[in-house]
Amino acid sequence: MTRCTSRPATRGQRIGLAVVFSWFCLGGIAHFVWPTAFASIIPPSLPFKMPAVFITGAFELLGAIGILLPRYRRAAGIGLIALTLCVTPANVYMWWHAEKFPRVPEMVLLLRLPLQILLLACIAWSTRLIGPRHHGVS
Repeated sequence: MTRCTSRPATRGQRIGLAVVFSWFCLGGIAHFVWPTAFASIIPPSLPFKMPAVFITGAFELLGAIGILLPRYRRAAGIGLIALTLCVTPANVYMWWHAEKFPRVPEMVLLLRLPLQILLLACIAWSTRLIGPRHHGVS
């Protein structure tokens, strides 16, 4: 019988999963602890700021939990990548309007953008959306 089997995550992938889990779990919690702060970084042209904060926070928490469950890991990875791309306008907005966020150094705002690319790569690699996957015979 031929079936797709999943090999255990490598040590590096487990570390990547821990990074992704921590990032989104802490971020998701922060959405509920400081919702006004998160709403303030949403570009003014986008509506429904507070609902967006709570919805994205909930999705961050769901994605963090999902990557811990091998059965849902790939789907959670896809969801976290989509979510990360959806919040990119907030990161760009903060960088373009750094004067509105004087407590955050402009260099930190700029560095968030390449960090986001690294986060996307880490999500994709640790959840096996990219890289080799094992298809074995059983």
